[in-house]
Amino acid sequence: MTDTLTIALAQLNPLLGDVSGNMAKIRAARAEAAKAGADLLVYSELVLAGYPPEDLMLKPAFQEDVQQAVEALARDTADGGPAMLLGASWSEGGKPYNAVLLLDGGEVAAKRYKHHLPNYGVFDEVRIFAAGPMPGPINFRGVRLGAMVCEDMWQADVTECLQETGAEILIVPNGSPYELGKVDTRTQLAAARVRESGLPLIYVNQVGGQDEIVFDGISFVMNTDYTVPVRLCGWKEAVGITRWRRDGDTWRCEPGEQARYPEGLEEIYHAMVLGLRDYVNKNRFPGVVLGLSGGIDSAVSAAVAVDALGADRVRCVMMPYRYTSSESVRDAEQCARALGVSHEVIPIAPAVEGFLGMLSGAFAGREEDATEENLQARARGITLMALSNKFGHMVLTTGNKSEMSVGYATLYGDMCGGYSVLKDVYKTTVFALARWRNEHVPEGALGPGQVVIPENIITRPPSAELRQDQTDQDNLPPYDVLDDILESLIENEMAFEDIVARGHDPAVVQRIEHLLYVAEYKRRQSPPGVKITRRNFGRDRRYPITNGFRDARPASRHVEFPE
Repeated sequence: MTDTLTIALAQLNPLLGDVSGNMAKIRAARAEAAKAGADLLVYSELVLAGYPPEDLMLKPAFQEDVQQAVEALARDTADGGPAMLLGASWSEGGKPYNAVLLLDGGEVAAKRYKHHLPNYGVFDEVRIFAAGPMPGPINFRGVRLGAMVCEDMWQADVTECLQETGAEILIVPNGSPYELGKVDTRTQLAAARVRESGLPLIYVNQVGGQDEIVFDGISFVMNTDYTVPVRLCGWKEAVGITRWRRDGDTWRCEPGEQARYPEGLEEIYHAMVLGLRDYVNKNRFPGVVLGLSGGIDSAVSAAVAVDALGADRVRCVMMPYRYTSSESVRDAEQCARALGVSHEVIPIAPAVEGFLGMLSGAFAGREEDATEENLQARARGITLMALSNKFGHMVLTTGNKSEMSVGYATLYGDMCGGYSVLKDVYKTTVFALARWRNEHVPEGALGPGQVVIPENIITRPPSAELRQDQTDQDNLPPYDVLDDILESLIENEMAFEDIVARGHDPAVVQRIEHLLYVAEYKRRQSPPGVKITRRNFGRDRRYPITNGFRDARPASRHVEFPE
């Protein structure tokens, strides 16, 4: 029986499906842990395959590749170096399991399978994995380790089973996606499990972006007195060393690394930067191109892109038409200069006038309406997509959650593109992020340190500038009102009467609810974007397109914001 242990925590950024590349990361982390004298190295959930694997896990050839890689990694441990507690898929009896595997002494020494498979929000594990039995402790060099995978920490029964069967330290490999306030939620859950069991807990989380989801890392240890002696950094890879000593009948982790983790606007900005950086880099785009309109959304999107990728990989295009103000042209130029990005002006009048001439016969006798406005947006979308096709840069869309909620966006126009950093960010938060970025330079950002978003962009009334003297408030309530109603409807699923009780005009609430529902068909065609809130569009909130329900009263089927 040993009285001391050195356990390393590997907070890595895997590429989903890249088994050989992930093996290289796993081995590099083990080599680093070996130099620190680690006995055991703990990795995050499914680190070898990448998480979440979705239906790729149903492919037998992929399962076989992962299993062969596990066996190769197990052979590595015959060198006498650190053992590995590895997150990987494992097939047994023809069923795939979400597993944590102890690799030690050159073999797969123990296997434990995830018992609770989440099937809510962004998770769909019931579709691809079989549920494992209740786990028992793993005997590692005389110490009984209670390994439970991610969701198993969120339920009390697995911890209870491990405690009752003699576990001494709880270890939780995770693939816990980021959302605002999630760090506090995880800490509270860990404290609940420690309180119930009287055991210390190790929590190891993935870091990095995977499609819409981004993982923030922030792995930690909690002792039985609820103190957190070790907390790793957020938003980047790390190998942390924890040193343990038996204290009577319990184990205690000695004080170690205490990384600061971002909160509030800072954590949102980090999520957008890492989400975009990994989406672009993991999909091997040379960079991004976006329309820089002189408005707040495109300015914040450009700032995030520069911080994520560097100015040399961001191309900004101003596409003016007759309704584009001189202020917008000036502000866009100043923003591009502050960010140090490539900036060009491509007027869209020839394209718009060409479409109008082409359609003049078909439109004869009809008054001008939103159709002509949307031609401008679509001319801009075509322009950006042409630049993308020619040079390979991914088009970055710039719409925010407030606009996408109510359909204030143009299909095949400003919705054209491959990714959106603001898709899950309400407009009021966009303004707050602009001011925050002007006052701070995020750690790891590749952009400049000075003010990057001109003050006039922040203070000017928002406008799509698709007609003379247009502002967003011509069609929408003030954004603080709109966002409160939307958050009540989307994040909290509040009843109509409860939203009105917050002080909102019933007619306005009814109209916003209706617009939210009828814009669903647009959102189904929108690009992916970084998940920030508890309920993003797509993976979290899945509403039908054809939907006759209205909480207030039957509403007109007229769509106030044509596509």
